[in-house]
Amino acid sequence: MLKKQKTNFKVGETVTVISGFYKNQIGEIKRIDKKTGKIVIKGINLKTKYTRATDKNNIGEMKQIECPIHYSNVKLNTN
Repeated sequence: MLKKQKTNFKVGETVTVISGFYKNQIGEIKRIDKKTGKIVIKGINLKTKYTRATDKNNIGEMKQIECPIHYSNVKLNTN
């Protein structure tokens, strides 16, 4: 059974990424998952998702989605 991980963050707060590829970038928290301890930050950790065309009327496309980051890799922005 997974325990809920306590985070000191709230949706809408501004945070700075302190480790990883997006280090020193600033963004706003969109969503928090307390079961896994991960947060989604607006404009950070973008991944490309490809969708295939299913029929003649539907076209395939590329979407950029924001993937979650563990809360220990961010800190609150004091500015």
